[in-house]
Amino acid sequence: MLKSNNRARTTLVFAGLVFILLAAIVATALYSFREFSLLGAKERARMAAEIVRVSLTEAMANGTIDKRAQLLGRVAHGAGLREVRVVRGRGVVRQFGEGMEGEGGRDEIDQAVLARGLPEYVIADDREGPMLRATIPYVAERGSQPACLQCHQVAEGEVLGAVTIRISLAETRDLALKWVFVLVGIAGFFAIAALYFMRRQYQPMAEVALNVETAVIRATGGDFGMRLPVPSDGAARDIAAGVNRLMETLGMGINVINAKVEQLMAYDLPRSSNMLLSTLEMVEGLVDASRFKQAIEEDETKQQIYERLARVIRDVFDINQFSIYEVANSKNHMRAVAVDGVTDAEPHWCDQEILVRANACRARRTGHTVDGILEPLVCSMFKGDADDSGIRHVCLPMLQSGNAGCVVQLVATPDTAQLVRALVPFLRVYLRETAPVLEAKRLMDSLRESSLQDAMTGLYNRRFIEAYVETLQASVIRKGTHLAVLMFDVDHFKAVNDTYGHDAGDKVLVAVAGVLKETLRKSDILVRYGGEEFLAFLVDSTVDGGMIAAEKVRAAVEARKIALPGGTLQKTISIGVADFPGDSGDFWEAVKFADTALYTAKERGRNRVVRFTPDLWQANGK
Repeated sequence: MLKSNNRARTTLVFAGLVFILLAAIVATALYSFREFSLLGAKERARMAAEIVRVSLTEAMANGTIDKRAQLLGRVAHGAGLREVRVVRGRGVVRQFGEGMEGEGGRDEIDQAVLARGLPEYVIADDREGPMLRATIPYVAERGSQPACLQCHQVAEGEVLGAVTIRISLAETRDLALKWVFVLVGIAGFFAIAALYFMRRQYQPMAEVALNVETAVIRATGGDFGMRLPVPSDGAARDIAAGVNRLMETLGMGINVINAKVEQLMAYDLPRSSNMLLSTLEMVEGLVDASRFKQAIEEDETKQQIYERLARVIRDVFDINQFSIYEVANSKNHMRAVAVDGVTDAEPHWCDQEILVRANACRARRTGHTVDGILEPLVCSMFKGDADDSGIRHVCLPMLQSGNAGCVVQLVATPDTAQLVRALVPFLRVYLRETAPVLEAKRLMDSLRESSLQDAMTGLYNRRFIEAYVETLQASVIRKGTHLAVLMFDVDHFKAVNDTYGHDAGDKVLVAVAGVLKETLRKSDILVRYGGEEFLAFLVDSTVDGGMIAAEKVRAAVEARKIALPGGTLQKTISIGVADFPGDSGDFWEAVKFADTALYTAKERGRNRVVRFTPDLWQANGK
């Protein structure tokens, strides 16, 4: 049906062009014949008028002017004219009178020609058909032969009279119509031949072009299954076969690309969808995820990565209700990294039990996607299922080292539920790119902590202070607070090693480190400075607060009983306290002042706390 319509449309277009061509030929031929016939008729009229003028002049010179009527009749008959008549000008009328027998009256045209001395040509219709009336003046000339001025008493150049001649144009018209019909017939014959040739030669090409247009439209919509009918021969066959090969190649290529992209996204596209558009969307998602990965690889901390991921969920996927949870490495705890785009906020979509018991989270425990949209009430920890609001969720675990190290929770309303589910495969790509980067950051953090920690006591080591001294110093100065610096030393520690052995000495150091952890705040920085020496930096604490804390540590160490093979051991500790920046604006100098106070405590009998004063620095020869 489509082909027949296309063929009919093509035929109508060609027929219309042929009609326009024939109309142009007819119009051109008619105009040309008309102009040619008029030109010929005018020329005949001028020749006849000249014959009349010469004949009349000779007749007057020879005295036979009375035979003028017969003369005019012979001229008209011989030239095939319908009428020949003469009217006199004013000069001739004055000399010879109004006229002779057979002269008609002067009409407007005669008068105009006699007055201006210019010929007039008028076409008019009468009973015999179209006529050309030519009214041509004859003027008195001195040098003409025969000479007009020999008989007429007029001035040179005066109009002696006018000859009116009527010539029938009917024969010329009939001849023109005849030839027009001939031309139309010839043109029509060639048009029919051309139409036949076109249908045989160019119609297949036109049909192929229309089929190609249809195939392109369908391919734009993602359908590469159309195959063009292939003509038997000619260029149309090659074009149709080439387009079919192209469609087959494109279809296979798109299917392969689509399958590979589906593997990357772990997502099967619906077979009825626009494969081209869906594949392009998925490829764009992969490209965006790759750029996202490049960005987070340059982030310094895990928190920056989580914040960037939260912005992607909010800005790229247009989801405003979501949560990101991080699972603690060593404990069965979870931390809400972001809730509805707000970092470190209290979770409100899930029961807070998951914060202290991570395995209560189904996605964390199983490592599988939890789809509360498809299966409501699947997770007992989600609060949205507790009422009839229709709030649902999808939880996506981010696997790190085989376990769920992070859980991204998407919250949907009844209006957005299907959209959220459709976005899950695309978001999963981002999570898959994020997981190894977070794992690398976690391993780097663990490695950094292991290199900055004392393996035996679990406290920071001296390298930690060297690495973070600038950050610590800048923080105190920026906030305008104080930092209490406490330097500890175990009294008579060498005697423990000498008497009980190094294993006993290690137990003493571990016990002292345990007292420091138990007595001081979690925000305080504890360092094993070297050997039996320890350092403590009490953040946001004055030197008076440092003295109170140091006394608590001293008393706790003195009261601690350390179990040894065959009995128990009790030790004491000496402590020096300094203030940064109260005692010194230089961090390391404040540490030296605390060491000076410690040295003084030992000199004063050990098992005591000494506050640094400038005189101690001078007394020790500093």
